[in-house]
Amino acid sequence: MTSSSSSSSSCLHDVVIAGAGPVGLFLACELALAKLDVLVLERAESPEAPLKAPPLGTRGLSIATAEALHRRGLLDELSMATGAPRQPRAGHFAGIAIDAARIDRSGWKYHLPNPASNPFAADMGSVESVLAARAVALGVDIRRGHAVTGIDDHGDEVAVHANGLSFRAKWLVGCDGGRSAVRKLADFEFPGTEPEFTAYSALVDIADPEKLRPGRNATPAGFYMNEPGRLAIADFDGGAFDRSEAITPEHLQAVLRRVSGTDVTLSSVHLATSFTDRARLVTTYRKGRVLLAGDAAHIHSALGGQGLNAGLGDAMNLGWKLAATVRGNAPAGLLDTYHAERHPVGEWLLDWTRAQAAVMRPDAHGRALEGIVRGLADTPGGATWFAEQLWGVSLHYDLGGGHPLVGRSAPDVEFADGSRLAFHLRAGAGVLVDFDGSQPLRQAIADWSDSIRYVAGGATNELGLTALLVRPDGFVAWASDTAAAPGDVEPAATRWFGLQ
Repeated sequence: MTSSSSSSSSCLHDVVIAGAGPVGLFLACELALAKLDVLVLERAESPEAPLKAPPLGTRGLSIATAEALHRRGLLDELSMATGAPRQPRAGHFAGIAIDAARIDRSGWKYHLPNPASNPFAADMGSVESVLAARAVALGVDIRRGHAVTGIDDHGDEVAVHANGLSFRAKWLVGCDGGRSAVRKLADFEFPGTEPEFTAYSALVDIADPEKLRPGRNATPAGFYMNEPGRLAIADFDGGAFDRSEAITPEHLQAVLRRVSGTDVTLSSVHLATSFTDRARLVTTYRKGRVLLAGDAAHIHSALGGQGLNAGLGDAMNLGWKLAATVRGNAPAGLLDTYHAERHPVGEWLLDWTRAQAAVMRPDAHGRALEGIVRGLADTPGGATWFAEQLWGVSLHYDLGGGHPLVGRSAPDVEFADGSRLAFHLRAGAGVLVDFDGSQPLRQAIADWSDSIRYVAGGATNELGLTALLVRPDGFVAWASDTAAAPGDVEPAATRWFGLQ
């Protein structure tokens, strides 16, 4: 690790986060809920950027992400920030649209209708503004124009160097994107695969639009998506375009002509961005007192828009575990479960995007795969399976335990008083739900960790359950559909929260 500093700060922060994008800001909010001292260092001077605004800045948010925002009271705030109601969207795989009408939800027994029942679209600027406002309200210190240039992990604390200053922290989390300085400075291993294509997304005017077919079009060189005023292109050039270079109108027109096989002319290019399908994943999400989340830990193509969802999932998973570790009341090994649970998600994410690149290949193999995938996606079973993957419905952590709900997102049951489970998770604590209101469980929770809230009473749809222990991130640690005693839930409570 390297360092270079001309002055120092004597204040010891609980956590320093590098990166004030959605992942860093959401993690800051999670830590601040636990009353930690959180400092966020952001390289950019301003949060404003054209590529964060619609339409190029629009991202699809999964049900898993919607649930996380709902559980922290942020879902409605995001809707107000975007200025539009949440519109459900099914998504796509390699540009092959999933038909929402063919998706069968009847098998999703534990996903009850609630405000977070559907995926939806939101622009990056709105997501960041909502999260930044919440972070500031919770007391987070956000310092922009501070690029991390050095790290010294001393074993019991970390020195973080930025702009000639040093900041002391008990922990450092790199949420600073695909080119993460933290990842490089801390020397994380970052293996993966090299790209096959360069993709472009641009807002343009076309002088002769009749030369391009509308919609998604596969060609011998790749494919292009033609919508009014907007183009998406995948050029199978081996990822040759250097993203650090400016995308000139001349370059974009040359790529479009090569891929489309036409002599189409772009009269103007208003905004353009590019990415490749390079796919890499760190071998560990933690080294000493340094952790990674979001694109700092995993990079991949933007196909299907899963990166933001995975990053916010990292933040939701890490936040309460790191907070408990800082407070000193974490059970043994709790922080290690961050890597254990999220690294497999990163592996799935890379394979998911690699599979889409294979379907898009401009050769006979790619065309054959595309035909098969398109046929599968056009069936109810196929459309449902793709939706389960895209929407995060299939997300499951291996937490042990025999009940099918353990390790899955908790159903957002509505209690007799009109409150939902999500409301009781807003403070960032775990929740023990006792549908029977039994005295033994009530007494047990009084003796256990103050990190668990007790909620008793019937619900409109109890799904045959008698009790649930829900982690702060909304995932079920223990469930019962029979009469429950303290001894039944105690092992799970000990494992995730410890007992006083």
